[in-house]
Amino acid sequence: MASYRYQVRSASGEIQVGVVSADSVASAAAVLRNQGLRVLSVNPIAATAAQSGLMEKLAELNAGRPKQRHVLDFTTQLAVMVRAGINLRAALEGIAEQTEHPRFRKIIMGLKTDVEAGKQFSEALARHPKLFGPLYINMVRASEMSGSFAKMLDRIAGYIGQEIETRKMVVGASIYPGVIGTMAVAVTIFLLTFVLPKFAMVFKGKEDVLPWATKFLMSLSDFMVQNWYFVVGGLVAIVGGLFALNKTEVGGFFFDRMRLAIPVVKSMFRALYISRSLQTMGQLINAGVPMLDTLAITGDVSGNRLYKGMWRTVYTSVKQGRKIAAPLAKTSLLPQAVVQMISAGEESGKLGEVLDEISSYYARLLKERIKAVTSMIEPIMIILMGSVVGFIAMAIILPIFKMSAIVK
Repeated sequence: MASYRYQVRSASGEIQVGVVSADSVASAAAVLRNQGLRVLSVNPIAATAAQSGLMEKLAELNAGRPKQRHVLDFTTQLAVMVRAGINLRAALEGIAEQTEHPRFRKIIMGLKTDVEAGKQFSEALARHPKLFGPLYINMVRASEMSGSFAKMLDRIAGYIGQEIETRKMVVGASIYPGVIGTMAVAVTIFLLTFVLPKFAMVFKGKEDVLPWATKFLMSLSDFMVQNWYFVVGGLVAIVGGLFALNKTEVGGFFFDRMRLAIPVVKSMFRALYISRSLQTMGQLINAGVPMLDTLAITGDVSGNRLYKGMWRTVYTSVKQGRKIAAPLAKTSLLPQAVVQMISAGEESGKLGEVLDEISSYYARLLKERIKAVTSMIEPIMIILMGSVVGFIAMAIILPIFKMSAIVK
């Protein structure tokens, strides 16, 4: 007989848990029902602790790391349960039981353990900074001081939801040009390594009458066929080098500057960084987070090193007793109209509300910019791909026509 862990509700409404031995899940449930209990769940217990631990590890590896959507679901459920009057410990336990992601379930149970040990919820969250982030932790900490926990969780969930939507839009806008670019490279390689070599025998001995384009492509084709391993290795090295360069401070700064300089996409990225920065800043100010902490977090989540440097400059200025708008007026990263509105909000004491309105405007502007960029990139990529393929085709066809004319 196997052992099964059960959760039941008694006639008085009390929830009970325990272990029962039976031949199957159905038999275990029947035994519990015969005792007048309402069965909530019956799950088999692993044969040994070692097997159980191994299965848990395999499940965690298969599921991967928790993503932002898991955090969003967790935050939304927690807000509903706290608003319903359920205490935090019971709410965390209930959410953990319903969470299918094994690693995230383990994290939630860790939060529950920390809360039971007497820690503040924000302290428990701070043990997982990569998953929850400084904005999440500081907004929860502010709510613990103000007593508006459920309301703050709703605000955090709204922020995370908008971040996920923004990320999807930006990724979606880059998928099409990525696919077209990959196809263009693949077609070009195919023509140079499989099609052009077929014409090598036709053009052999007639190099004097070949156009320069044909000579160039034949030389390139011959090099790629004979030294393909160098070509592949070079491409891998270039791609790997670019990724490694982007990880460095100097390389990352260069790529961040390029995103704000390329004509087609610079308006989209500019709207993205402004929307993200001002939304984060507005949420933190409205949550009651101290201004210096707000500025530091805003710089960290802005997503661009140039904007991060701008907010660091503002942080230093505010720390010295100056106002926010003063250093912002000297930068070109924010439009002067936005700086003026921030100054007005600072003077009136309604900076959080002003920032919410500006970030909402730039969120709408970002959607428009993404649509515009997508519509512009599509014909540009088609023209580039057509030009490359057309150039190769003409380099093959023109000498054939020229040799036909000489024969006649």
